Amino acid sequence: MRLGGRLAAAIEVLEDIERRHRPAAEALRDWGLSHRFAGAGDRAAIGNIVYDALRRRRSAAWLLDSDAPRALGFGALLLEWSETPESLNAELDGDKFAPEPLNENEVKLFASRTLADAPDAIRADCPDWCVPLLEKTYGGDWIGEGQGLSKRPPLDLRVNTLKADRERVLGELQGTGAEASPIAPQGIRIPPIAGHGRHPNVQAEPAFQKGWFEVQDEGSQIVAALAVPASGGQVLDYCAGAGGKTLALSALMENHGQIFAYDSEKQRLAPIFDRLNRAGCRNVQVASRASELEGLRGNMDLVLVDAPCTGSGTWRRRPDAKWRLTQRQLDVRTAEQAAIFDAASAYVRPGGRLVYITCSVFEEENREQVASFIKRSPDFAPVDHAALWNGHFPDQDPTARIDASGGIMLSPTRTGTDGFYFAALSRKS
Repeated sequence: MRLGGRLAAAIEVLEDIERRHRPAAEALRDWGLSHRFAGAGDRAAIGNIVYDALRRRRSAAWLLDSDAPRALGFGALLLEWSETPESLNAELDGDKFAPEPLNENEVKLFASRTLADAPDAIRADCPDWCVPLLEKTYGGDWIGEGQGLSKRPPLDLRVNTLKADRERVLGELQGTGAEASPIAPQGIRIPPIAGHGRHPNVQAEPAFQKGWFEVQDEGSQIVAALAVPASGGQVLDYCAGAGGKTLALSALMENHGQIFAYDSEKQRLAPIFDRLNRAGCRNVQVASRASELEGLRGNMDLVLVDAPCTGSGTWRRRPDAKWRLTQRQLDVRTAEQAAIFDAASAYVRPGGRLVYITCSVFEEENREQVASFIKRSPDFAPVDHAALWNGHFPDQDPTARIDASGGIMLSPTRTGTDGFYFAALSRKS
């Protein structure tokens, strides 16, 4: 397929997303199933246009004065693919599968506007109702952080030190652009793709099949490293899900101690069993019923709460979620988080630690949630987060936003990661 056919397909997918209010991944999968003639390269390029259009939705709509799928698709190419109206129209000329080229009015409109003159919410590519939330978190940096959450993400990997080391895995990934991550000591990064490119299918690599590495954002690796107790500790991963942080903790603990991986929804836990076997994790027990945790109450050195959240810190990877999110959904999540916080705290031993993590950038889900919990549970107090960070990452002090008593914030613009929040609380002896 030429660019015109790919653009037409992307517009079709964007129309499906808008009409049926469905996730982008589902719409792209269904388009591929019904257009089996499209090769892997075509599907990747179409996906790139769709995700770029969703990341830069407000910018594209402002530059072309329309939020119709056609304008968003063209806007994605103009904003992220180094195309100009002239080069794009030349590319579409004579392609019977292409959409109608930009008309004279659209070309003039695009030439007359610059994003530097756009309203702040448009420059940040975020919904209007999220503006005060971002301002509360980032202050004067909120526009830049919104822009960071609207860029293409890298592909991050975590070396599984139970089976390999970083140099060995980098050797196996030669030719993929893989390089050592800037912060996480066992992280590997493949930079963001450009244009119609696609990341390598690293899960097809023999090294992945042998359990030498996992796909995991560097931010997730960092918060796991900040959470890990001394080797041999007793750990409860209270919202384990598919097990990404469970596996990271197991490797950091060198298979010593014991980790209980629990999630209230069995379906979320389903992938963890194969992942544990492949990674060689021998110090993990999986629990899907709260009754299985009864004997752990008041006995855990560490309870990790990777709380369900809005996922606003992952907008680079799931930009469609940004436009589906509502205040009501945020309210539901904060209520869930408070309940989980209270339930999980019962398992922490005196002198033990309760760690709270989200992939959200909203204070309502982060520092405000922690502050409310401490008011309800005065036997918990925050650790010194500045000292904790410097103990693990002494050369990275300027990157994360650190509040000594209020937690640690990671973000695309500061740490090059997804948006993460981390807070550690100690239970008084």
